[in-house]
Amino acid sequence: MAIKTSLWRRAGVAAAVLLAATTALAGCTDPSAGAGGKEKVFLNLSYSGNNWQDEAANLAMSIAQSPEYAEKYEVTKQISGTDVQKQISDLQSMIASGAKLIVSYPISPTALDQVVQEGCERGVTFVFYDSTVNADCAYNVAFITGARADDPERAFFGAQTAEALAEMLGGEGKIFMNRGVAGTSTDSVHYETARAVFDTYPGIEVVAEYYGDWDSSKSQQETAKALAAHPDIDGVWSQDGEAGVVKALEAAGLEIPVTGEGSNYFRQRLSEGWPGVSSASPPAQAGVAMKVGLEILENGAEGMPKNIEMPLEWVTTDTAKPCEGTEFVDGCNFFPGEDDTFVTAIFQPDLLPEANLEAAKTGEPVAEVQPLPEMSQFEQPESRRIYTRGACDDGWTEGPVTEGQIPAGLPGCVQE
Repeated sequence: MAIKTSLWRRAGVAAAVLLAATTALAGCTDPSAGAGGKEKVFLNLSYSGNNWQDEAANLAMSIAQSPEYAEKYEVTKQISGTDVQKQISDLQSMIASGAKLIVSYPISPTALDQVVQEGCERGVTFVFYDSTVNADCAYNVAFITGARADDPERAFFGAQTAEALAEMLGGEGKIFMNRGVAGTSTDSVHYETARAVFDTYPGIEVVAEYYGDWDSSKSQQETAKALAAHPDIDGVWSQDGEAGVVKALEAAGLEIPVTGEGSNYFRQRLSEGWPGVSSASPPAQAGVAMKVGLEILENGAEGMPKNIEMPLEWVTTDTAKPCEGTEFVDGCNFFPGEDDTFVTAIFQPDLLPEANLEAAKTGEPVAEVQPLPEMSQFEQPESRRIYTRGACDDGWTEGPVTEGQIPAGLPGCVQE
């Protein structure tokens, strides 16, 4: 009996030791640690397949995989597509896997709010680029409310390009509006601010609107359809996809004013005399977003604005100039040897000076990540917060903005 009791005791001790060891090992396992103990960083795209998204993703990866970060972080790229439920599911999986940082292009400004809030509560840093989310805890890096680099009071891509087109037409004429991806905050803000400007010109008539999905081929097809119904068009306001717009106009024998974004082809044609303005949505935003997120992981969030505006490039028929090398130098702003739909805005002199053509094309790591400047100078003004957060800050209320912004009178936030 004594022997049997002793055996049971020994078995009990052994089991207790095994349980304690297993528990200790489980307690030491960090779900946020990837291969070699690296912390997990995710780059999440809502859709892919055009040059803009590919370049943006490559620039973000080129920062994350640079020598100073490659030893610390395991970076995974994932494409969710245009189904918002799929993006939500993917974000949930990233959070569950122990993500420390998620840099993402969101398909919806509001549908992701709950999953983002849940992730923030579990210690995840979220940085969204180009399109934005309303969730308070997220960081947004976007150009959609940004002001022209040459004039800090001239805000909004939509408003500024609409004003430019109206001026080129002398305030009169029939125009097309080539929109982006339906449902995104980027498309909505561009379109709404452009329409607000066109509505102030009684002589401007919008005779066709269509979604080019920021794709050159689809924009060319949709513009050709619109031209079949309205061959007497005078100008086109376009988001990304303007290379296709110009090609459709060329096929119809028309050389009329176009405002668009930063495709290589468009800037080439501008340099050859085509009337228009290029004000690109920069793929550089993704690289900046990754720099912002990694800076927060490395040094904390103090001094980092939640709402960061990228300045608007502004290239005209008079200023379009080819680059002889792989960088923007001597005022050049497009690369004649690259594809027609290559998006040229891969640099930002203050926020992403280390970017290069190879990084944008392949994701090759940059040699060295340059420090971010004082970020308060790029903080979005409170008057424009409603466009990217869905509501005004405390002490501000919705109303027409009449000071510090051209054109005056656009909807926004004013102090109570």
